[in-house]
Amino acid sequence: MKETPILLSMDYNEGLPGLPLLNFSLPPVLEASEPPEVRGLERDEVRLMVSYISTNRVLHTQFRHIGDYLEPGDVLVINTSGTLNAALVATRSDETRFELHLSTHLPSNQWVVEMRAYQDKREKATKPFNDIHAGESFELPAGGWVTFVAPYAPGAPAGRLWIASLDLPLPVNDYLDQYGFPIRYSYVKEGWPLSYYQTVFATEKGSAEMPSAGRAFTPELLTRLVAKGVQVAPILLHTGVASSEHNEPVYEEYYRVPESTARLVNAARQARQRIIAVGTTVVRALETVTDSNSITHAGEGWTDILITPQRGVRAVNGMLTGLHEPLSTHLAMLEALAGREHLEVTYREALEKGYLWHEFGDLHLILP
Repeated sequence: MKETPILLSMDYNEGLPGLPLLNFSLPPVLEASEPPEVRGLERDEVRLMVSYISTNRVLHTQFRHIGDYLEPGDVLVINTSGTLNAALVATRSDETRFELHLSTHLPSNQWVVEMRAYQDKREKATKPFNDIHAGESFELPAGGWVTFVAPYAPGAPAGRLWIASLDLPLPVNDYLDQYGFPIRYSYVKEGWPLSYYQTVFATEKGSAEMPSAGRAFTPELLTRLVAKGVQVAPILLHTGVASSEHNEPVYEEYYRVPESTARLVNAARQARQRIIAVGTTVVRALETVTDSNSITHAGEGWTDILITPQRGVRAVNGMLTGLHEPLSTHLAMLEALAGREHLEVTYREALEKGYLWHEFGDLHLILP
């Protein structure tokens, strides 16, 4: 790249008072628009940036060599949530077609949803659509219906997220398998099958969008890591839709942390071993069940936790993650783990080296 984008610190005070988020220029060329397999790569051939918090040292490699940076006794905590075909075509009473994104299945058997309008006649790119009123219904494929009940969070920008009820001719997972398709945004130019949006260790479908930090793992790579003595522990957190608004409240997501994982994490912490979360979703789940004494407990429920530098991180001391958009609240979580200086060093490095962003992009391993 001829020019190095300048990193800026910025206070973004609408909805998240006093939370300074990292801001930078992300060139469109660095937005991964297609899966690495389509670019002629295996899943584990994406790039990996390895950084050490204690020294600000940054190394560059390929993901399939991640084992060179892990040690026997390290604990990798993975999210076993599988991705749904969470997008559906929805038709208004005036025959206008929209795209409905299912986000979170609520305990009331209702859903948090987002309606999106097509930006052109090709119906490839969408944008949030906010002109909806409570009680309005849209027709879904095969005689299904969605009815908008109420805005999810009063005071959120223009009602982007709604609580809605579904009336479907089949159980929801069967219906989505037949009539849904994966959620994608404007930087992904073509639709790809759901298999491109699944991690190899997904066991239970429920995520609106892929927990993408785990995408690059292959069965062979996991086998090599386990043979080396790296321990792998599961949690489950069903991810909702990505927020396109930086100033709206954090919404709930369902999580489950098994007793066996809590025991393994606590034992590793006691032995001063590294506990590495595979993705921000894992951090969110573990932080929800880790108390102020840094004891992790088993737990299940819905979490709306927001992890900031002011709060800190108690459960893990390392993270494998993708590269996050400017002003994303995920950057606040990374800063809580690694500090602002380290975050600026690594993001400048990723920009200079041409790393790719988003779910089909490259990865960043943050170690103590």
